[in-house]
Amino acid sequence: MTTQLQVVKAKQSLPARIAARTGGGVVRLLLLVVALIWLMPTVGLLFSSLRSPSDIAASGWWKVFSAPSQMNFDNYTNLLDNKVITDSLLTTVLITVPATLLVVIIGSLAGYAFAWMEFPGRDWWFLIVVGLLVVPVQVALVPVAKIFGEVGLFGTTLGVILFHVAFGLPFAIFLLRNFFAEIPRELLEAARLDGAGEIRLFTRVVMPLGGPAIASLGIFQFLWVWNDMLVALIFADSKHPPITVALQQQVRQFGNNIDVLAPGAFVSMVIPLAVFFAFQRQFVSGVMAGAVK
Repeated sequence: MTTQLQVVKAKQSLPARIAARTGGGVVRLLLLVVALIWLMPTVGLLFSSLRSPSDIAASGWWKVFSAPSQMNFDNYTNLLDNKVITDSLLTTVLITVPATLLVVIIGSLAGYAFAWMEFPGRDWWFLIVVGLLVVPVQVALVPVAKIFGEVGLFGTTLGVILFHVAFGLPFAIFLLRNFFAEIPRELLEAARLDGAGEIRLFTRVVMPLGGPAIASLGIFQFLWVWNDMLVALIFADSKHPPITVALQQQVRQFGNNIDVLAPGAFVSMVIPLAVFFAFQRQFVSGVMAGAVK
């Protein structure tokens, strides 16, 4: 046995042997360094949002470590007094929540239909859905803008919601159909033998089993819609823009308005992070389930 181990070690290259001996600790240290570097802009934004404009102009955000008295919540008070920013946060919520819920609900129903229901042209329709995944958002901006203009949806919150729903559904259907298709057929047939119809089968069996995948989809959709600026800049109401557009307008109109921009940007960043961490377990379960399958 010892001889075999020696032969195996002899066949390994020098880099492989070094990696095998030091991999665990080195990889952890490397990941920690990468995580700290990745979080550095967020930490800098947080400290900047707690400093006065004069302090920001005089020195970098790292000055707070030697002068912690610079930090206060005056900027956040100014933010709450800025009606443009507070209204834009409300508009962002009014866009993101419906766009996420509609994609999750419609995508779940369609994914179940493509996975377990028989109807004419099912495979061809699914291929069309998969084909829509490769359509860039930029290609559809002008045609959709013309259509929305003709039906009165251009420059409205509803138009932004519909755009995000339309472009979020192909990925949602593709993801959930593949996940639902892995549910054991025997489990569904047993439920049908107990008298469960399609609606009850979907709500009582498929939805609970598909919880991790649905949570992952909801997080992806929420982050995409919340952080979107291109679609909102074109289709949203200019008088009630979402937070991304409102912050961009603040930069354009008041370039030195850092006491509003810094806390506004941090609040805009914190909310999707809070959503992610709230559903972190479901997200990881969904990713791992998809990897195993």
